[in-house]
Amino acid sequence: MSSVPTGAGGAEAVDHEFSFSRADFDRVRQLIYKHAGISLHDGKHAMVYSRLSRRLRETGHRSFAAYLQWLESISGPQGAQEWQEFVNCLTTNLTSFFREDHHFVALAEDLKPLAGKPVRIWCCAASTGEEPYSIAMTCAEALGASAQMQIVCSDIDTNVLNTAKRGVYNADARGLDASRLKAFFMRGTGANAGRIRVKPELQRWTDFRVLNLMDTQWSLGEPFHMVFCRNVMIYFDAPTQRKVLERIHKVMRPGSLLYVGHSENFTESRDLFRLRGKTIYERV
Repeated sequence: MSSVPTGAGGAEAVDHEFSFSRADFDRVRQLIYKHAGISLHDGKHAMVYSRLSRRLRETGHRSFAAYLQWLESISGPQGAQEWQEFVNCLTTNLTSFFREDHHFVALAEDLKPLAGKPVRIWCCAASTGEEPYSIAMTCAEALGASAQMQIVCSDIDTNVLNTAKRGVYNADARGLDASRLKAFFMRGTGANAGRIRVKPELQRWTDFRVLNLMDTQWSLGEPFHMVFCRNVMIYFDAPTQRKVLERIHKVMRPGSLLYVGHSENFTESRDLFRLRGKTIYERV
């Protein structure tokens, strides 16, 4: 057991199962920034300890220093898998159906001029699937079930993507009203009572894939009409935000729309996007 600071100022000390020094925390910050662009501030000591402790137990390491040294030494398929587990542990996945509902009201209107045309949308932080399926439901309501639609749904976290692909949720999932439950979900029976599954006709529009926004090359196909990148940039510092915005700009059509989180503001990137509505930007 070791006592280490967990607060931003290092004043609070608690007992830990594993040795976790300030140097260990700083090394975690460097590694997650390098691999995923995520900036962890000083107040994240306890979060890092809590989330990575599981990996130490599962890999048999007795200290963070030993785990991090091992992480940086392994290569090949084992190394790639453990780096993915490291990233999975440190990503945040807070989501719900129709979260920030004004975006879906706006999306329904924005889709109308595209009726009868093939439409491509990218949800670049798909998490456990509630956001991309909310997009798909909105598309079905606005354009009909026969619309030519492709929704690319990416995330860096493989665990949440597996949940999203299954499309199975609790029947009392937040954000779903009775009419949408009936129209777009199948109710489980027997052992699956209390669960719902997204209907196949809605799932067919979705294409789930692992993607790291820090990668320099994105294989995403034809340019998008809409991109949902909501509550992602808040985890990046300003230079990383700019780099990602430039890459997003390249995979969007001129005049296409970028939907962002309620606390995100990109007015300093007016050469790329101009504000068109409440946290909605138009590609220049």
